Amino acid sequence: METLVQSLLTYSLLFVAISHTLPPLACSFPISHHFPAVFNFGDSNSDTGELSSGLGFLPQPSYEEAYFKTPYYGRFCNGRLILDFLMEAIGRPYLRPYLDSISRQSYRRGCNFAAAASTIQKANAASYSPFGLGVQVSQFITFKSKVLQLIHQGDDELERYLPPEYYFKNGLYMFDIGQNDIAGAFYSKTFDQVLALIPTILDIFQDGIKRLYEEGARNFWIHNTGPLGCLAQVVSLFGKDKSKLDEFGCVSDHNQAAKLFNLQLHGLFKKLPQLYPGSRFTYVDIFSIKSDLLLNHSKYGFDHSIMVCCGTGGPPLNYDDEVGCGKTATSNGTIKTAKPCIDSSKYVNWDGIHYTEAANRFVALHILTGKYSETA
Repeated sequence: METLVQSLLTYSLLFVAISHTLPPLACSFPISHHFPAVFNFGDSNSDTGELSSGLGFLPQPSYEEAYFKTPYYGRFCNGRLILDFLMEAIGRPYLRPYLDSISRQSYRRGCNFAAAASTIQKANAASYSPFGLGVQVSQFITFKSKVLQLIHQGDDELERYLPPEYYFKNGLYMFDIGQNDIAGAFYSKTFDQVLALIPTILDIFQDGIKRLYEEGARNFWIHNTGPLGCLAQVVSLFGKDKSKLDEFGCVSDHNQAAKLFNLQLHGLFKKLPQLYPGSRFTYVDIFSIKSDLLLNHSKYGFDHSIMVCCGTGGPPLNYDDEVGCGKTATSNGTIKTAKPCIDSSKYVNWDGIHYTEAANRFVALHILTGKYSETA
């Protein structure tokens, strides 16, 4: 049986490398369809429309059209996110954003509080997103309180759209956040100052866990952060000095900071079960999965690792920080339009910051093997 499972996985990896058109993913340990609901917290890596709903962004046609076509939901990708693929794997609907006031979807199977550009730390006047982790947790607490009030009124119709109390207690609480805390810090701090900030960031993260635990949450799923130094935006802005780049063309300082953040996050993960009795925590090593994809992209059927699909400027990055994907703007006195590539399945990076749907599928498939997860 083990040989058969390995063969099926090998076939799946080969197939996704060739076409990226696999049928819905099958579930594997440790994520399970037994969780009645999922509540997600994070940034653009798992935002299904929260920032768009909250701040009223107009859609960019290039985003999401690889899968969702129309209408625009607000994902920062050309299609599905890692979170979307995980929801498919456990037979759950895509998570509806908390601030999505008009939708055909219900909240019965969970809710998404993740918002693009969000940080673990509290937002400030310079923040692009006001929805830091603390705000997201507060939104959840409000959501839960109002849902239970409505449910207790005994309206059977509402129970079709809202999660019962049992779902809150036995649901899965997912986190994919921290990337913007580390990457954003480099704009105003030295490498050593960024490293010194990590314990404070993780103290705030733990406070979010504590507040959710006090609300009855018991099942926690935590993604670490990816190799930030390999994002085209980071390479463009911080890699002008070639001595800052490693042999793969990534910015060394950003990747080292991400590694230290992950190391300390893992240390916190090991302590959390003792701090919050009766809880189950899963730590997912996203950094290793994404690093493998980037360093061995050709092996997995991708032509480009750092170079973006939707951009302007041509090789080696096809990225211009002043011209976002799908937009037209003046850069260095020249009017430029950032257009998507012909075949996004050949690119790991979509717009300089976010991965393509094909890359997200690759990451999700590897998460589902269970080989990159640790449960405590």
